[in-house]
Amino acid sequence: MIGKIISEHTSKKRFIKNRLKEFRSIWNSSDKKIFSELCFCICTPQSKAVSCDQAISRLSANGALFKGGLGEIRAGLKGVRFPNNKAKYIARARDLFTQNEVIKIKEKIRVSDIPGTRYWFARNVTGIGLKEASHFLRNIGFGKDLAVLDVHILRNMSACGLISSIPNSIPEKTYLLMEDKLRKFSKKINIPMDELDLLFWSHDTGEIFK
Repeated sequence: MIGKIISEHTSKKRFIKNRLKEFRSIWNSSDKKIFSELCFCICTPQSKAVSCDQAISRLSANGALFKGGLGEIRAGLKGVRFPNNKAKYIARARDLFTQNEVIKIKEKIRVSDIPGTRYWFARNVTGIGLKEASHFLRNIGFGKDLAVLDVHILRNMSACGLISSIPNSIPEKTYLLMEDKLRKFSKKINIPMDELDLLFWSHDTGEIFK
């Protein structure tokens, strides 16, 4: 199994590194762009990533993500499961990061303390936990040592013998233990965590997305 992983990584390495480079470049974008990435991650639980990305792109383009009412946000979440709840989560997040009618989210991201930043987002942004907070930070270039333990990653961890089964839910303590297992495995096969994440995701879905 390890040989297959290394071989697949070799064949996809250039594409994976380019994708991660794109993620890192997002940090130099506006607060609105960073906020839209958070909203994408708020939408992803139990929904297809591509559908969530399309929905958030629509809401960003028409301005509803930043200034629209709850109904406008809800209307834009086509293809996203549980749109009523997720529209509320997005609206609450917008309120959380708005100062004097301006979205300011970058100041909440402590580049020198990414684990602490992850905890802050997981505990203060309604609708996300460690997985979504990790996903968000990875998508803006700070996922080098974080695991995004979604079903695709868990399925591959199970196939590699890192976990015995795929849990329906992951308490915080279990999440950290599983993340540490993946981190050790990453070092063992000499593939960085963020690259391994995209590799596993692409193995399941056939694409290197986000």
